[in-house]
Amino acid sequence: MEQKASQLLPDPATMKGALLTWFWCFLNGFFSVRIAALRGNMKAEYQVTVYTQDMAYAGTKDDVYITLVGKRGSSQHGKLGRNKFFFHRGDESTFTVTCSADLGELLLIHLEKRGLVIKDSWLPAKVEVRSSNGKLYVFPIYHWLKGNKKHFFREGAAVLDFQETNHQMIKTRKNELKNQKNLYRWAVYKEGIPLCMKADTLMSLPLDDRYPFTRDLEFGFTAVAALAKLGLEAWSNCIDKWNSMNDIEKLYKSHVTSTSDYVMKHWREDAFFGYQFLNGVNPMMIRRCKTLPSKFPVPSNMIFGKSWLTLRTEMMKGNIYLSDYNILDGVETNTINGRKQFLAAPLVLFHKNEYNEMMPIAIQLKQKPGRDNPIFFPTDSEYDWLLAKTYVKSADFNLHELNFHLLRTHLLAEVFAVSLQRNLPRVHPVFKLLIRHTRYTLQINFLARNLLISKIGILTLYTASGGKGILTLLDRSVSSMTYRSLCIPDDIADRGLEDVPNFYYRDDGLKLWNIMHRFVHDILSFYYKYDWMVQNDAELQNWIQEIFENGFLRRRETGIPQKFITVAELVKFVTMVMFTCSAQHTAVNDGQYDFYGWMPNGPSTMKKPPPTQKGKADEASFLSTLPDVETTVLIMATVWLSNMQTSDRRYLHQFVEEHFTEDFPRYKVTVFQRELKKLSKEIYKRNRDLELPYTYLDPKLVENSVAI
Repeated sequence: MEQKASQLLPDPATMKGALLTWFWCFLNGFFSVRIAALRGNMKAEYQVTVYTQDMAYAGTKDDVYITLVGKRGSSQHGKLGRNKFFFHRGDESTFTVTCSADLGELLLIHLEKRGLVIKDSWLPAKVEVRSSNGKLYVFPIYHWLKGNKKHFFREGAAVLDFQETNHQMIKTRKNELKNQKNLYRWAVYKEGIPLCMKADTLMSLPLDDRYPFTRDLEFGFTAVAALAKLGLEAWSNCIDKWNSMNDIEKLYKSHVTSTSDYVMKHWREDAFFGYQFLNGVNPMMIRRCKTLPSKFPVPSNMIFGKSWLTLRTEMMKGNIYLSDYNILDGVETNTINGRKQFLAAPLVLFHKNEYNEMMPIAIQLKQKPGRDNPIFFPTDSEYDWLLAKTYVKSADFNLHELNFHLLRTHLLAEVFAVSLQRNLPRVHPVFKLLIRHTRYTLQINFLARNLLISKIGILTLYTASGGKGILTLLDRSVSSMTYRSLCIPDDIADRGLEDVPNFYYRDDGLKLWNIMHRFVHDILSFYYKYDWMVQNDAELQNWIQEIFENGFLRRRETGIPQKFITVAELVKFVTMVMFTCSAQHTAVNDGQYDFYGWMPNGPSTMKKPPPTQKGKADEASFLSTLPDVETTVLIMATVWLSNMQTSDRRYLHQFVEEHFTEDFPRYKVTVFQRELKKLSKEIYKRNRDLELPYTYLDPKLVENSVAI
């Protein structure tokens, strides 16, 4: 029995091991509880750095309050700075925010500005928060804060809508878009043209989309004083006709650019006339002609040039080109100072000669052939031929301003901007890519509708297509607009211009498009790994649907996508938006005074109908056909104002606002800037050898948005 009882007792060594194990577990549990308790009582400190935009009136004297929101909780809503603290323009200010416990991964911040001066707006650039473990969180803002209300800003990493998992973030995202849709509303300006931003006055535009005080001062001053600055006040009420070319030259010399001076000296030359269809302010009309239209009965055996070339053989070689202004046919023309005006709808035939010059060889001023619609040739009398070319340039002025400038850049850019704000939150990668290309577009378009195409607008009162003609022409232009025509690689191919020599708009434009396309592809491919991610992005699909409906008026024939299926489709469309709002606008805007400042090179109207027979034109009849003095002066002031360089102009290579915070997209921004800089050097090197440099698509001169 004793032996059996002893066998039941545990071995001393085993008992010792068990006691040690129990004691270790006790200590471990005890200290774990204590450490957890200590951690619960441990305060967490966050270093908060606030950056204010370096812009006039961006600072504030009001108190600023902040709340940090993390996955584990929120900080108290506390004031930044113990005593009265001012946030000055361009400053960065660092504060410590203490919390009772660690907040975990930071998700968003609340900012609030309180003060007695309710109208004291503040423009913070970004807020950086460094946690106690050293992790840095960046919150891009770039948004005017006005009044006493809380504003919510997400941490900067881009997130697609279906990737959201946090309930609070989903709610914040939906609330942001709800507020944006209340702020950015669609309105119909005129039936048949793209919708616009609903705004009764400039002050009703969102603060983010209005000019700052400095630009308002510059633009307002020059708008009022444009005539005075050009020394044209004494001419502004003169409705007389021109007595001599010397009189026009005296007026023109009030403001001369290097290009406008070249235009004045060479505008009569056929080679320069043809050059402008490639590298002038409207390089959008010319296309290769493979078959002569029946409405343009130029003899196919017509011989031209010193080499006894025929039209038939040169057309077969691909050396014949055509510009057809059929869109202008039948447009009701304006009445200016009580006198009916005239607008031709010409056809122009060009020949690329052995010197690679684009030479005009035939002009018909109306669409329907007939005995009262002669075809003009370079062999006609000096003033017959010069008058025919001038009618063409007047037609080109009207179509350029309303179609290729107003509609295809200004109005489309507004559609892109409003739809972007309504459908994509700040945290969306497409928003981050495109927001800088919408800067000030809503304000400049509001001004354009009120100052250019309203009932008392300059284009309404002083162009041949003014009045009812504007709406007719805009409606026709919308109908003729296609997606391919907005994408320069497709447009150049469709017009058969891939191998035309000395076509600098094409050369520089295609290089810019390719640089943009690579940049957009690299950025968006980082966020959209697969096509299904594009298809499942509801916000993105709503964005393109609104553009289709409100910009292209549900016209399926335009080829504009109604939804995105693949990453490649998305990349191409975003590239088109970026190119349209920057490079294309610059190409058709910045040369206006250069080419129209010398009025005979681009008359806004013609006072007499196109000639019905040859042999009647001379200098006196030519001068009497040109716009009167008042019309000339007001159009000169308008195109000068359109080319005004403001002090806060931002260029394509400048990323003043840093919306992307992740390393990869930030790196791609630097690659993009590097490629733009390289292209700029190439263009500069080429231009050194040109008699007339082409600078409009030099990246360092391309404004990044439709802002003027």
